[in-house]
Amino acid sequence: MKLLISGSSGLVGSHLCRELETDPVNQVVRLVRTPSEERHGTSLVWRPSDNDLPVEALTGLDAVIHLGGANIADKRWSPELKKTIYNSRVQSTQLLANALASMEKPPRIFLCASAIGFYGDRAEERLDELSNRGDGFLCDVCEAWEHATEPAVRAGIRVVNMRFGMILDKKGGALSKMLIPFKMGLGGRIGSGSQYWSWITLADVINGIQFCLQNEAIEGPVNFVAPEELTNLNFTKTMGNVLSRPTVLPVPAWVIKTLFGEMGQALMLCSARVTPHRLQSAGFEFQHARLDDALRAIL
Repeated sequence: MKLLISGSSGLVGSHLCRELETDPVNQVVRLVRTPSEERHGTSLVWRPSDNDLPVEALTGLDAVIHLGGANIADKRWSPELKKTIYNSRVQSTQLLANALASMEKPPRIFLCASAIGFYGDRAEERLDELSNRGDGFLCDVCEAWEHATEPAVRAGIRVVNMRFGMILDKKGGALSKMLIPFKMGLGGRIGSGSQYWSWITLADVINGIQFCLQNEAIEGPVNFVAPEELTNLNFTKTMGNVLSRPTVLPVPAWVIKTLFGEMGQALMLCSARVTPHRLQSAGFEFQHARLDDALRAIL
């Protein structure tokens, strides 16, 4: 299978490329923004902000996996950063989808990243792929991001919108940032702790992507979250138990809002009780369905 992958230097993309390349049947082409960005194997340069994508170089692809997008958790969201977050996802997806739709023989599969930010702050409501979008900046981004794949859908390409939850891995993402304070005994619930945190291990993300590639029945939005539903308080207690550290120092909501502004509210204080209905219905088996097992495997 010949696959084109954007975001190949990121947490998910770098692991996915290595995993796919272990099978000699696969040919992975990395879609990069600068020639020096990726030096492994075959690469193709594009500049989505300039609508620059060499369509002729896409010939012969079986699948496209789009994982690119500016980091949303690096710092407070200024108006300029919010514009960058939005455009880095929507413009690039529009460019790819339109290019694939214009091809005489397009790839059969287009997997595009999205996020459970689509659902917004929903308290204890249980959410699956049929649930409506919520309200807020991330909801706007995710809706436009997924809508940008429509040209590919209309062209008959099987499109999967991968709504990622919090991805856990010790070398990147949210978990790597939490480990230091927890190991020092400074961990604790955030805000009330009643907000649901929907998580998934990096290993299950990689397995889930390959499952979606191979399963012709899967299309549309797919929640990439583990089946165990945990509040922040339960997440915190589990972290403490696995690390054998106390978790008695809560972080008040006002501290999060003061330090991180809208970003902190959206990523740490909002509640999204998301279920992996479509993956489970299709028969996907999670390697890490429980957080305690997941953390022990990761750490």
